[in-house]
Amino acid sequence: MPWRAQLKLDYTQEAGRTVARFVHEGPLRILQSLYPEGGAVCHNVLVHPPGGLVGGDTLSIQVSAAGNSHGLITTPGATRFYKSDGEQALQDTHITLRNEARLEWLPLETLCHSGCVGENRLRIDLAPQAEFIGWDVISLGLPHAKAPFERGRFLQHIEVPGVWLERGRIDALDARLLNSALGMAGNSCVASLFFVTGSKIDRARKQQALDVARALVDAHELPELGISAGVTSPNGQVVIVRVLAPLVEPAMQLLKAVWATWRAELWGMAPATPRIWST
Repeated sequence: MPWRAQLKLDYTQEAGRTVARFVHEGPLRILQSLYPEGGAVCHNVLVHPPGGLVGGDTLSIQVSAAGNSHGLITTPGATRFYKSDGEQALQDTHITLRNEARLEWLPLETLCHSGCVGENRLRIDLAPQAEFIGWDVISLGLPHAKAPFERGRFLQHIEVPGVWLERGRIDALDARLLNSALGMAGNSCVASLFFVTGSKIDRARKQQALDVARALVDAHELPELGISAGVTSPNGQVVIVRVLAPLVEPAMQLLKAVWATWRAELWGMAPATPRIWST
């Protein structure tokens, strides 16, 4: 029987402290709120006890952040889309940020098992003075287990309405996309890190975001690790780092480095690595 789960998570600021409140239905939970950098930023871990999605499963996640609140959301492990008998599995996330709110959306990678039929949908609505840093990391098959992505399909949808839309369909039978130099060039991991604002980014600040990210890309041992990466701004409200890699680990290492630097340069905040990443 398919799992259908919903989670609604709301951040508010109360007396200088960001407070998280949530309600859920089905197997989707938020662990205890943590404050490793003081009360202004609330860290939460999103947990899906079944451990993955199969055909017919639907996870619906709604996150809102009120003015002056700051939330950071991650996961304890990868999100897995398992083999399907034909039905689609869906994770649908909708994030709404009010003025002066900040959110960091940092789930660990999405693993697409061979034979999966999945869709991962992310929509971000921002008020004019809201800001967001998030990433999306997809791994096809299980390279370490020598289990390539030979069957199935996966749809990735990322949207900031009226500002930015990325919608990509990956089909295991699409050899041109997966193997050609104009596509994924045989890589199994495609990843993006994005800084998004509710209004046009000041030119100097946008250039700063581009410059520090490009410096890290240039300093990274990309050729030795088989990685290609680039930094771009497709819109006045968006800056993106894009990575292609044979494995998740080197791609994630680069994204974490840029995330920490953006945090420091754009928000004046020291890196605060979620504790769950080291357990």
